[in-house]
Amino acid sequence: MAADENCSGVLIFCLFVQERESKLDPITDIFRTMHVTAFGQHRLEATAPWGLIQEKQTEEKVTPSGKKNPPADLAHFAMLSRGNCWLSVEGISDPVPLTGGDCFLLGRDTSIVMRDSPRTRPRRTFRELGATANNNVIHYGGGGAPTTIVCGSFSFDRASLKPISQLLPSFILITADQARTLALHNTVQALASEMAEQAPGSGVVATRLAEVLFIQVLRAHIASGPERNKGWLRAVFDPQLGTALSAIHDSMNTPWTVESLAEAAGMSRSAFAARFKELLGQTPLEYVTGWRMQKAMQLLEQRDKKLIDVARLVGYESDAAFSKAFKRVVGANTGEYIKRGFERRGNAGTSEGL
Repeated sequence: MAADENCSGVLIFCLFVQERESKLDPITDIFRTMHVTAFGQHRLEATAPWGLIQEKQTEEKVTPSGKKNPPADLAHFAMLSRGNCWLSVEGISDPVPLTGGDCFLLGRDTSIVMRDSPRTRPRRTFRELGATANNNVIHYGGGGAPTTIVCGSFSFDRASLKPISQLLPSFILITADQARTLALHNTVQALASEMAEQAPGSGVVATRLAEVLFIQVLRAHIASGPERNKGWLRAVFDPQLGTALSAIHDSMNTPWTVESLAEAAGMSRSAFAARFKELLGQTPLEYVTGWRMQKAMQLLEQRDKKLIDVARLVGYESDAAFSKAFKRVVGANTGEYIKRGFERRGNAGTSEGL
């Protein structure tokens, strides 16, 4: 009898652990769905005096077929593995001093200047210099004090309804002495090593490390304090709204209402709706519908499910109701969207930056 009770207890515990582990947090769901991909990693060997500017990237890209693609939703990163420099960021009044181990993420629509001294005038752009890279290494400057910077970019699925730039801050700086950055620094050093050695497979390894770096920078930014988080990130880590967002992402096919989400958050309906709109800029049900359509686009591109299956997976009882909502939010019916997806992949261009 005791043995049976022990076995039952173990089974219940295992089921509890399995249920806990199966919970899908919003950040994991966002980045799995939006397909974060690193590209264009290179190492800049700069010697004083030197100065470079990264301009906003809002122009359209023209494909070889002559068609214009909207710019990919991008972020750029840079990290100092040696030396010192100064960083000027659009919207921040004073230049920021950087030293070895510091790194930052930059949104596409933010311009910066990096240079050896605040007095040095930038004479080249990162894009111009990137075209001169030899084995992913760029040499630039006047021959003085050396600084080594590892740079690269991230692209996000062009099909995203919610650009990543609206979810994350336009600029995130992580300094070498910041808390909880040991794993980040290890990744930085491993990436710098791959960029220096250029061993067989270094390109693949560097790309994967850069993708890991993205999440680690985001984690370090979150750990730096809730007062530095804004918008979606602030909502995710709000004790009440975060609970509601986790519930949405963990159970997309639940027939959510404002009342049920407010109950999950432990708030009154009116207070929850007002707080949600304040932090995320949309109503709770607009968020639910938008994310359902985001997941639906991902499922449709896999082409291994019937329309009714996609509809039910994202919370709709019928394919007719789903199709109506899809066209209203996405701006195309499901057939048009699938066709557009093939054209988008066939005409995929590249964007340049850091």
